[in-house]
Amino acid sequence: MRYQIGRALDLLSVFILLFIAGTSDTPRFTDSADRTRFYTREIEFDYPNWVQDALWLKLEQASLHSPFIFERGTAREIVFEYLRVTFHIMQTERRIEQLYADPQITDKETASAFLRTQQHELLDRQKQLAPFAEAILQNQVSETLARLGLTTLGQPIPPVLYHNSPTPLALIVSKREEIVQIANISILPTLTLDEQIALEDQVAHSLNVSTLVVPVGGVGVYPTMVMETTDLSWMLNTVAHEWTHNYLNLRPLGLNYSTTPELRTMNETTANIVGDEVGHLLMQTYYPELLASNSDLSLVALDKQIPPSSLFNDSPAFDFRAEMRETRVTVDKLLAEGKIEEAEAYMEARRQVFWQNGYLIRKLNQAYFAFHGAYADQPGGAAGEDPVGPAVRALREQSASLADFLNTIAWMTSFEQLQQAIQQ
Repeated sequence: MRYQIGRALDLLSVFILLFIAGTSDTPRFTDSADRTRFYTREIEFDYPNWVQDALWLKLEQASLHSPFIFERGTAREIVFEYLRVTFHIMQTERRIEQLYADPQITDKETASAFLRTQQHELLDRQKQLAPFAEAILQNQVSETLARLGLTTLGQPIPPVLYHNSPTPLALIVSKREEIVQIANISILPTLTLDEQIALEDQVAHSLNVSTLVVPVGGVGVYPTMVMETTDLSWMLNTVAHEWTHNYLNLRPLGLNYSTTPELRTMNETTANIVGDEVGHLLMQTYYPELLASNSDLSLVALDKQIPPSSLFNDSPAFDFRAEMRETRVTVDKLLAEGKIEEAEAYMEARRQVFWQNGYLIRKLNQAYFAFHGAYADQPGGAAGEDPVGPAVRALREQSASLADFLNTIAWMTSFEQLQQAIQQ
């Protein structure tokens, strides 16, 4: 009976899709975005086809009645095997890239033949495991949401549906005179770094704006899109984060995502808070040994830039969030005084300081802060002195539960409402 309910909810998701597709934290076009799209039309990510393919995969998963056909121990082994295969795929891809970059190897096709065969075998194995691993993790997220009271009649609405795949890059555009995101356009993940830089420069010089191409870990289409990774904790946080966007998109806060910068920050900070709490509880429940022993560190290291200084250097720790907050505050002050060139020169100087301390930031500019500043679930960082993040955190602190917090903020349509709520 349980798998029949799950299958019915998966089918219901097809109809919910039509509503959610018009909202979520996927890029939404404005006049500024339309001007930018003159330069991106030929390289934009194809969301309709991706969603169609992902929905079909989810319907196939539902027809298999997974994850209910597996015992808990077997389900865990399937998830771990999927992560191991993904790990070996990433290793193999890196070895192939290194081989093709080696100037001493002339016949690269022959030299890489074994690795490419191994890569194809691993990809086939991953394709076999993915539907089961995704269904298992979807069910575990759903059960965790139920424990936290974030369900209707015992089921999360919309149902938790996600798919691991290469995620698009995002071209972020900000005004130069003010840190404000005026465009966020998804582009193909296959663009080389040279092509990304060329696009940034072309748009920046043509429209007199600040630009940055950033990687995206997840996208709140439906089913949600989550980047392939071997970091299980990060993956679960992201699945819950993107589900939160889908949840909010059925309510006023999500529907007004792009109305003001404050509402965007409220959406993203809320999704981060929910994602982290749901993900942590899920790890405690199903994979406690990973939390206790950090046994997945070797996998995490492949996916995250861990500064060498933070692991091996005995010198005083470099406080990234505090330093980034100081940078943002200073930039805001310079821009408020109309000193655009001085602010940009200062950001480049600060970027070099971060680089010297092991943080590989390619470009630090207004677009960087416009994008990263909206994720304000922790004090400091790229948000600077923006009051929105602290207000969202204050509401969570004074809420009786995560469900109380989410159900309160979900119905807000302005930052003023949030301020009133935390003052009561």
